[in-house]
Amino acid sequence: MYDLAVIGAGWAGFNAALRAKELKLKVCLIESDQIGGTCLNHGCIPTKALIACAKVFSLAKKSSVFGIELDNLRFNFAKIQERKNKVVFQLAQGMQSRLSGIDFIKSTAQVISPNEIKIDGRLINARFILISTGSRPAQLAELKFDKEKIISSDEALDLSEIPPSLLIAGGGVIGCEFAGLFSILGSQVTIAEKMPHLLPGEDKDIAGKIEVIFRKKAIEVLTGADITAISARNYSRVLVCVGRSPNTAGLGLEGLGVQLENDRIVVDDYLKSSVANIYAAGDCASKVMLAHYASYQGRIAVENMVSNNEHKANNKVVPACIFTEPQIASVGIKEEDAYGAGLSIKVHKFDFRACPMAQIIDQTDGFIKIISNQESQEVLGASIIGPFASELIAILCVAISARLTVSQIRAIIFAHPTLSESIHETV
Repeated sequence: MYDLAVIGAGWAGFNAALRAKELKLKVCLIESDQIGGTCLNHGCIPTKALIACAKVFSLAKKSSVFGIELDNLRFNFAKIQERKNKVVFQLAQGMQSRLSGIDFIKSTAQVISPNEIKIDGRLINARFILISTGSRPAQLAELKFDKEKIISSDEALDLSEIPPSLLIAGGGVIGCEFAGLFSILGSQVTIAEKMPHLLPGEDKDIAGKIEVIFRKKAIEVLTGADITAISARNYSRVLVCVGRSPNTAGLGLEGLGVQLENDRIVVDDYLKSSVANIYAAGDCASKVMLAHYASYQGRIAVENMVSNNEHKANNKVVPACIFTEPQIASVGIKEEDAYGAGLSIKVHKFDFRACPMAQIIDQTDGFIKIISNQESQEVLGASIIGPFASELIAILCVAISARLTVSQIRAIIFAHPTLSESIHETV
């Protein structure tokens, strides 16, 4: 009898298992595919590894700006893919090594009862079950994946050559990251989004800025687009990036009475499903499909099993990062949402063109926007587009978590010359 059986070894399940081990629970981790889930194998890590290579190539192309002359510049895509695979492999090995003391079971799983799971024709028993089976790329009825012409992000990561032309259906986070990546590496990219602007849900000024930057880079941006009116025959490949669907089929949840909503497991504030002893975390249960949020949920779920549900998964300070060029990051409330909620706010804005370090590294495109409460001066949210936005946003996460005011941020001494001092200048 296990204290906890975790189904799915992605970021939620893996971190849940580690937390259970810390709490001296007897735990098993069941995974039918590869450790690390989508993030390590088909998402965060491989995409950023490819983007890092493209970034080096992009910098090399403008090396003359820094007085460095390079002739016959080219890239070897096979070696780029080889490096990506090496990064994934090394991280997977590291994750595997951390499972000491946890029973790792390579198998599909079916939940038979609130305390029983069927694997490889046998049953295992557990006091608690955590489902963390993640998600998969969603497809369009008009553009079903054939894994050759019409591909998902999974296939895009394993291409053996750069497509001469690429249509990306969907201008969200995944679509924008791939648009930037393949454009740098030589594809003629068209990105089509049905909403009025790219990155629905992000700050509208940010979305408008990335559209301008994309067009400067010869990426064709079609907003308010009807994808069915665009002929796929005109492109070498069509990459469909219209979101992700929860992986809950085949687990036997419906038969147990586990409540689902559009295939997503419905959980309460403590990540408990409608069936006692069954919890869920990560993409299969959350509308916020981010690896770091899944990790947070996995740990909280385990702590609730031990403490009889004392910890609400209610941390609202969740950063979101987009690895376009330049990067985009946000946390907390957006300007338009604040106005929509009737909040009295002040908007602080700073352009990276006025930042000495941005000038030094020749990355001046973008700005920082910080939202504060007009009366209390408390920082409520922030959005950044610019160099190393994914790192800079951490400072604003701390500020919002600590409920700092703009006056308190002004009182902090930031090092000069750095990109981070731009946060000080913003307020």
